[in-house]
Amino acid sequence: MSEQRNPDMQSAMVCAGGFPGFCVSAPAKINAGLKVTGVRPDGYHELVTVMVPVSLYDRLEFWSCGGGVNLECSGNPVPCGEENLVCRAAHAFFERSGIKGGVKIRLEKKIPVAAGLGGGSSDAAATLSALNRIFENPLDQVALHKAALGLGADVPFFLRQGPCIARGIGEVLEPLEDWPDMWYVIVTPPVEVSTAWVYSNLKISLTSDKLAANMAQFKMTPFEVAGFLTNDLEAVTAARFPVIIRIKELLCDAGAEGALMSGSGPSVYGIFKTETKAREAKAGLMPMLSGEVFVVSEALGI
Repeated sequence: MSEQRNPDMQSAMVCAGGFPGFCVSAPAKINAGLKVTGVRPDGYHELVTVMVPVSLYDRLEFWSCGGGVNLECSGNPVPCGEENLVCRAAHAFFERSGIKGGVKIRLEKKIPVAAGLGGGSSDAAATLSALNRIFENPLDQVALHKAALGLGADVPFFLRQGPCIARGIGEVLEPLEDWPDMWYVIVTPPVEVSTAWVYSNLKISLTSDKLAANMAQFKMTPFEVAGFLTNDLEAVTAARFPVIIRIKELLCDAGAEGALMSGSGPSVYGIFKTETKAREAKAGLMPMLSGEVFVVSEALGI
């Protein structure tokens, strides 16, 4: 995986075969705290969470073409048809912009799939942003946000490109300007988790019935993030996959300030104060774990 702290996130390039193209990197995310606060009449769950983009990236390359949307995929296996959010995002862009052109897209999938890291949503946001740039910004930020929300609740977050408090179904975003400088070790066990399944098995009576007021402290003063690590979805996923609890224990034993499942899982991350401590923890954990282990920081420069 790429562990660069500040890669060139958007750049014009000459792609294979000499065709002019455009390349972007799409970051993963972690949830630093997640509280489910209720259920809407339409069945969607309301929540409050802090989302942080991190330096684990998918890579997408774009070429304009005469018409249609063509997607090629490599890396972690994902569908290349209309069920892929990249294709849906491209179609949404062309429909909203009225542009009659088309695009060929190559996706190199490095973010684990169905892992609570938001890779599909990030790819969709990257596609919307890239196509908007390629075709000289026919959509303003309001139109991009609407297109993103139509693709999924997490997609607007990836358009904002920075840590945010997210409310509602995840679409109401409040940027966090002074997120603490930390390193994370992410462990993704070899299981896939359906977000829909997790929410369908969540017992709302066991969660908070009000917004987490202490989230406001993210904007006001320095604090220990580890003290706010809570995820209402973790109990559901961990009941089916107990390895999640084991990973948390191993991360804390390796020196993490705290550990938490991200999103609906199964990925778990530990917080470390320095890169050195994070890399030492990864080295110690590798012989004891199956799956993938990443050392990341906040994604910068996106």
